[in-house]
Amino acid sequence: MTTLPEGPVQEVAKRLLGARLRTEFAGLATEVILTEVEAYGGVDDPASHASRGVNARNRAMFGPAGTLYVYRSYGVHWCANVVTGAVGMGEAVLLRAGLPTEGEETMRRRRGRRDHLCDGPGKLCQALGITGSQDGTSLFEGPVRLRLPAVPPPQTVLATSRVGISREKERPWRFTVIEFS
Repeated sequence: MTTLPEGPVQEVAKRLLGARLRTEFAGLATEVILTEVEAYGGVDDPASHASRGVNARNRAMFGPAGTLYVYRSYGVHWCANVVTGAVGMGEAVLLRAGLPTEGEETMRRRRGRRDHLCDGPGKLCQALGITGSQDGTSLFEGPVRLRLPAVPPPQTVLATSRVGISREKERPWRFTVIEFS
């Protein structure tokens, strides 16, 4: 599928579970199945980077659905998001975790360890080689690609509160595939 499903950000977030996220840099391919995501509701969500309007850091969030929004968390870890809403809405889904399906040895080298390769948003980006240089690029062409299954896979989804934020934590917009948690 080369477009994202339409709808509220939290519904699109659930559809991203089971999707494949693939990177290819310098001939090294890596891929994961997305197992945990977190929805952010744009300008109306106080926990969202979009809540204070467009700025240099979050400009990609306000682009078309399917845009990759990458930012550095606490000045240390890159975090990747899929823009889901209409242009100007700032809705996005943080990619929190994935199950490696290709390039696991490359992921180990990038992470400098053999385990816990993709079980957090910063770890996921490091394992896949995603950095700020991919911010604002399309997830349907280029070195970072998202592939959604035509039919959502059978899986049990757990909805919990978002983590690592200070506002609107109680929204149950963090989604995890129970079979992989």
